[in-house]
Amino acid sequence: MDFFFFNLMPYGALDLDYDKKYASANLVLPNSYYDPEEGHKLYTRYMDELEYADELGFDGVCVNEHHQTAYGMMPTPAVIAGALARNTKNAKVCVLGRALPLINNPLMVAEEFAMLDNITAGRFVAGFVRGLGVEYHAMNINPAFSLERFHEAHDLIIRAWTETGPFPFEGKHYNMQYVNLWPRPYTKPHPEVWIPSQGSEETIRWAAHPDRRYTYLNVYSPFSAVEGFMEQYRRVCEDDYGYEAEDRQLGLALPIYVAETDEIAAREAKPHIEAFFNKFLRIPNELLLPPGYTSISSLKAIRLAKREMLGGGKEMERMNDLGMFIYGSAATVRERLEEFQDRVGLGQLCTLLQFGTLPHDLTMKNMELFATEVMPHFRGRERRLVSAAAQ
Repeated sequence: MDFFFFNLMPYGALDLDYDKKYASANLVLPNSYYDPEEGHKLYTRYMDELEYADELGFDGVCVNEHHQTAYGMMPTPAVIAGALARNTKNAKVCVLGRALPLINNPLMVAEEFAMLDNITAGRFVAGFVRGLGVEYHAMNINPAFSLERFHEAHDLIIRAWTETGPFPFEGKHYNMQYVNLWPRPYTKPHPEVWIPSQGSEETIRWAAHPDRRYTYLNVYSPFSAVEGFMEQYRRVCEDDYGYEAEDRQLGLALPIYVAETDEIAAREAKPHIEAFFNKFLRIPNELLLPPGYTSISSLKAIRLAKREMLGGGKEMERMNDLGMFIYGSAATVRERLEEFQDRVGLGQLCTLLQFGTLPHDLTMKNMELFATEVMPHFRGRERRLVSAAAQ
C-alpha cells in the first residue's frame, strides 16, 4: 500500500455559525466570510504541511480543484502543484483532480500537466474528475453534458500527450484545428492517471477498461459502500474485460487522526472532524446531484452511499464506526487499515491528516505519528484474503 498526504486547503477560519443563515459552505455562502489575511496565513501553512509530508516519506502529496467554497481553497490546483514540483524531492505530486467538463479548452490542462511532469521528471499523477454537481452551478455548465464532456476532454488530452502533432480534433464539445503539444510529457506514454469518484457505475466501468486500467479513488463513503464499489471494479475487470485488477488500481481517500492513545485522539479530533463533516461538507442534495448529472441507477447508488455525508448532525463516533473516519492510537489505526486492506485490496491510501478546523500543531503531530508509527507497518505488507464468514 502506498500512502499519500491529501490537503484540501479548507478555509479553517470559517465562522461555523454560518449555517444559521446559509444552507451550505459551497456556492451560496457569501465571500464576505473570507478574510484575505487569514487566507494568506492558511495558504502558507498548508504549503508547509504538504512539503513536510515529502520530508516524512509519504509516497505522494495531493491537491485538488474546487470552486466558490470554503471547503477547499484551490480553484486552480496547478498553482499549488507547480510550487510543490520544485519544493519536493521524492514524493509524487498529484492533482486529484482536474474537473474536465468545466473547462472550455482541455489543451490547457494537457499543457499544465505536461509541464508538471517535466519539472518533476515523472513524479506526477494526473487526476481527472467530473467535479461535484455544485460546481456546474458555479461554472454555469449544463450537468446533462457532464459525462460527454469528460470523456471527450480526456480523449483530447491523451491524444495530445501521445500523438505527434499538429493534428485536428473534431468532437461534439471541443474542436481544435491544431493539436501540437509543447512540451510533451516526460513520462512515456503519458503521466499516471487516477479517477477520483463518488461511486458512479459509469465511471467505474470506464476507469477499469483495459485500454486505461486507471486507479479508481473513492471518496467520503462508508466502508461498506467502498467495499461494494471496489468489488464492482474487480468484477468488471474480470467478468467483462478478462483481466485481474491490480491492487494499485484501487484507492481510498480517508480522514485519519493518530494520537498517543485512543482517548487523546478522540478528544483532540472530535470538534474538528465534526466541523468537517457537518459544516464544510454540508451540501444539499439539489446542489450535490443536480438533474442530468448522472444516470438514474448511479444516482441511486451514490445517494445511498452518501446519505451519511449529506446534511448535518454527524458525530465522530458514528463516522468512525462507518469507516468514513478513523482515529486512535497508532496500534488502533494500524488495525483498522489492515482490515480495509485485507477486505478490498487497497493499493493507494490518500490520507486527510488535516481536516476542517484542525490546527497546525495537531496536524503536524498527526502527520509525524502516522508517518513513523503507521506507514512503516504496511511497507511490503501483502493483502490477506478475508473470507465472507469472517466479514
